[in-house]
Amino acid sequence: MAAAPPSYCFVAFPPCTKDGLVVFGKNSTRPRDEVQEVVYFAAATHDPESKVECTYVEIDQVPKTHAIVLSRPAWLWGAEMGANEHGVCIANEAIITKEPASEIEALLGMDLVRLGLERGATAKEALDVIVSLLREYGQGGNYYEDGSLCHAFQSAFLIVDRKEAWILETVGKYWAAEKITEGVKCICNQLSLTTRIDAEHPELRSYAESRGWWNGDAEFNFAKVFSLAEDHVKCCAGKESLDNQDGGISAQTMMDILRDKDHGVCVDSESFLTTASMVSMLPHNHSSPCIHFFTGTPDPSRSIFKPFIFADDVKQVPKVQSPSLGDDDPAKTIPRFQEKPDRRHELYKAHEWARSVIETDEDKGKKLMRIMLDLEKQGLEAMEDILSSTEVLDPTEVADLFYDCVDTEIKFFK
Repeated sequence: MAAAPPSYCFVAFPPCTKDGLVVFGKNSTRPRDEVQEVVYFAAATHDPESKVECTYVEIDQVPKTHAIVLSRPAWLWGAEMGANEHGVCIANEAIITKEPASEIEALLGMDLVRLGLERGATAKEALDVIVSLLREYGQGGNYYEDGSLCHAFQSAFLIVDRKEAWILETVGKYWAAEKITEGVKCICNQLSLTTRIDAEHPELRSYAESRGWWNGDAEFNFAKVFSLAEDHVKCCAGKESLDNQDGGISAQTMMDILRDKDHGVCVDSESFLTTASMVSMLPHNHSSPCIHFFTGTPDPSRSIFKPFIFADDVKQVPKVQSPSLGDDDPAKTIPRFQEKPDRRHELYKAHEWARSVIETDEDKGKKLMRIMLDLEKQGLEAMEDILSSTEVLDPTEVADLFYDCVDTEIKFFK
């Protein structure tokens, strides 16, 4: 059984946060050489009875899909994390349970992230979308671009909007969920739900009893019933640091946590690397925009978080999008993954140069990081000014925001 990569997702609510914001953060830990891209899809309407082709399977399309921005492994259809125009953010975790994950191709957990964002205008709507699709199509298939071995996992999700969050954990088609409206929460690559369950599959408990994992009399503890390991509630590095912020958690705080290598939040191991990161600021007031920050590059301790705001005519950013291989993509041809194409986008290649400088020239590397973090700080302060302003934001002023930030970063590296 393949090991689940140690990724981390966080959400913090007022009064733990600064300025009454909901703050969301996610590190995507994936195979070291995998490239992630940041892609935007506008809201769209679809013909009746039309289909949508996900990573492995085709499913029924819905009449309308919301505008979304995704950070995703460049070979697949879904996403590790993303947001939609209504202020919903979703992140996915690969998990291992007593129930072996199916290797039969179905929906990936990452497909469900995108589908939840496309179809859910609130966190609860997105949850309902995901569990409905689980029931109808199931989950399964290879999580990695690997033709030699199938790495299959169950899925967990952190689903967040301006007022609440849901932790959703799945075992095949069965699931449980907890609603969060206060404090700080973290999920990782282990089951975290215990005895507090606010929604669940109607046959969850009877299924656990039929498998001999629960006797029907003891208190039902989801993680204990379905986990392989005994340390399932001790997985969340970084949460203690957030708990100690005493009402001061900000986007900057979340970025700092995601950069923490000492406690393992930022992963840089022989097999895995934090290949992309995301932070979001979600104001309670709907007249203020939600602001999302993406690295689009590996290792947040050596990357810049760049802001994105939804607008009517968001400018596409080809420099952070991987080359399209169409129907000839080895991820689409059968048998899959017989070749591994170069999926590096322009920002990724520029960032490779920066990482090599940081790793090989200490003085030059420190100077480079200071300048990079100063660029990030300028962007973060500008976004905080937008949220604190009493004037209504003109969407045309931010349509090019992410494009300009990526362009500036690449020019700086050159």
